[in-house]
Amino acid sequence: MRQPAVIADLRRRIAAIETNGPAREATPFGVGAIDGHLPGGGLASGALHEIAGSAELCDEAAATVFLAGILARTAGPVFWCLRWRDLFAPSLDLAGLHPDRVVHVEAGSDTNVLLAMEECLRHPGLGGVVGEVAKLSTTASKRLQLAAEASGVTAFVFRRASRVDAIAEGTAAVTRWRVLAAPSEPLSIPSLARPRWEVRLERVRGGEPKSWIVEACDAQGRLALPARLVDRPAAAEERRLAS
Repeated sequence: MRQPAVIADLRRRIAAIETNGPAREATPFGVGAIDGHLPGGGLASGALHEIAGSAELCDEAAATVFLAGILARTAGPVFWCLRWRDLFAPSLDLAGLHPDRVVHVEAGSDTNVLLAMEECLRHPGLGGVVGEVAKLSTTASKRLQLAAEASGVTAFVFRRASRVDAIAEGTAAVTRWRVLAAPSEPLSIPSLARPRWEVRLERVRGGEPKSWIVEACDAQGRLALPARLVDRPAAAEERRLAS
């Protein structure tokens, strides 16, 4: 086996041990730089993940659409548990997550949001379960991780308007992401370019933290690398040959 294949096989074996069963198929982002960095080649299914923005409204919006894009690329209904219903459905739809797929669970408090998440995760076949909370204890995260493993449904804890240091506590989540708005590409005409985000992978089980500048989700929930970053390896090779 070639080295990349050996490493991929080893990662699958480790994932099977950590989940006490066969490794489930991951959900790829479709961006080679990100998928190649994640064990399993994408976002682990049947596991708990954390996503946050910052206290800035633009970062919170970016994190919301980033999460919607992930869910848009799954199959089945999505349960979105939150204190009260204040999501802007058209923005989710622009990222490919149709409102007809989303079931809102208005729980009223963080405690009830976590209880609702755990109950939803008991039902296989869902596209995902989201819970918006300000704090998540290690014990609560372990319960959600075990529930996700048992049903095969992917769970997301979403920290809206969280402080930068609000998620420093221990967690059983497989990954932890932070999404921040980044400057768009300047255009030569008065218009707006595709939004860009700084996507930070702050924690990943079996891997290393990393960050990327990406173009925001399209109508199918897909990210993209800016063209100048995609073309950079080819340009570097041309310069090497020319010298």
